[in-house]
Amino acid sequence: MYVDVFVIPVPENKLDEYKKFSRKCAPVWIKHGALSYSENAADDVQPGKVTSFPQAVKLEPGETVVVGLVTFASRKARDKAMEKIMADPVLAAMAPGDMPFDGKRMFWGGFKPFLTRQAKSE
Repeated sequence: MYVDVFVIPVPENKLDEYKKFSRKCAPVWIKHGALSYSENAADDVQPGKVTSFPQAVKLEPGETVVVGLVTFASRKARDKAMEKIMADPVLAAMAPGDMPFDGKRMFWGGFKPFLTRQAKSE
């Protein structure tokens, strides 16, 4: 498996707009090979003494942090999917100025999982 993680500061007054944006994006990722797509709004996220999610995105008053996790079968599958995702007409129709967040403070990266545990369902 391979996991892409992204962290974005989103203005609280644009969070609903961002959620609509996310609902457009998720199917594009799934269509082109993602196994799962999850976006998560901060709930219990505090500034740290040295570093933290708020500090990492230079969180400003009136903003919240959103973290996304996207899983793929492998790094190769992710790289292949990203080519298609970036060329998808749904994303191509979105102008950078239309994004409900400051992309300059967004950061992301790909990760190789080394431990995954799930609770057994009853």
